[in-house]
Amino acid sequence: MKYNFDEVIERRGTDSVKYDAVSERWGRSDLLPMWVADMDFRTPPFVIEAIRRRLDHEVLGYTFACEAWYTSIINWQKERHGWNVTREMLTFTPGIVRGLAFALQCFTAPGDKVMVMPPVYHPFFLVTEHNHREVVYSPLLLKDGQYQIDFERFRADVKGCKMLILSNPHNPGGRVWTREELAEIAEICFDNQVLVISDEIHADLTLPGYTHPTFALVSEKARRNSLVFMSPSKAFNMPGLASSYCIIEDEAIRHRFQTYMEASEFSEGHLFAYLGVAAAYSNGTEWLDQALEYIQENIDFTDEYLKTHIPAIRMIRPQASYLIFLDCRGMGVSQKELVDFFVDGAHLALNDGAMFGKEGEGFMRLNVACPRSVLRQALDQIKEAYELKHDTIA
Repeated sequence: MKYNFDEVIERRGTDSVKYDAVSERWGRSDLLPMWVADMDFRTPPFVIEAIRRRLDHEVLGYTFACEAWYTSIINWQKERHGWNVTREMLTFTPGIVRGLAFALQCFTAPGDKVMVMPPVYHPFFLVTEHNHREVVYSPLLLKDGQYQIDFERFRADVKGCKMLILSNPHNPGGRVWTREELAEIAEICFDNQVLVISDEIHADLTLPGYTHPTFALVSEKARRNSLVFMSPSKAFNMPGLASSYCIIEDEAIRHRFQTYMEASEFSEGHLFAYLGVAAAYSNGTEWLDQALEYIQENIDFTDEYLKTHIPAIRMIRPQASYLIFLDCRGMGVSQKELVDFFVDGAHLALNDGAMFGKEGEGFMRLNVACPRSVLRQALDQIKEAYELKHDTIA
């Protein structure tokens, strides 16, 4: 079946964070939203149909994880990532950020040090701070157009930490870490008794030409010292179902986390959370492959457009995900001026790069999971604002 990703869907008036929260966040309603990490494509029809079929029963009683939830995850992990997952390894979590918060509460205490590698998805350090843990920042290096790990600094920074929260693949840079890089992280953390939390929500959005290495599979030390969080929510555009899961290989770590989760019934999902996952993983291969092809074309389109029309803005080419980190340092403006340029000049709602840490200053994050006509409109608005700015200066 051929899916249509060119269709423009009106999302305003649906309580959409991406669209309906723009006025509150920016104080104006004339901005084209290219920020929140969900897609403007229709949620796959097989997910919608699974929910619709269940609604036909017309009794929404108490529920538990259906057998298809387990088997679909197990089969998907085996086929997509080569991971032999068992039922016992799986724990439902109502969203990955919530899962990270639960892991923090379970394995660390107030005042403990938790390491992150900025620029990085901002809830990593916000959730850590809000839970009264100390954030240790070990910045990445931007080299040859891609983020790299500064292992010399990593080794120094990790000492005394209780936990590392790893973005794998990386958000906002879209980097797919190599097995060798992940194995080195695993060895350093294991030897320093630092538990690794690997957020792999973008794993299924690894782009053609790259292969996602699951952290727990890169070495024995990784397997014995990690929790891996995954979800179909990004890949199949269903984050509103708040459905993710944690996979833990090590029995002792697994027992501790599952005991914590079950004590407060955090590991109990709602009816559609289970059904949505089962439908996506059981039927989603063809849809996802087509979506990834379309996203790759959008990335290529963006790259060529910037090089041709706005050379002062370069993009970090993502190896995974539909998020592009725009390197705007060539514009020679402050971060405030940069944000004002995109809001007041280009009339776009993007993520301010500084929200990912001070290392994100000079950058903006652009979501290209949208019809190409919308992407072209956004890039045209940047081009027009850029030309107007330079004409004014001249």
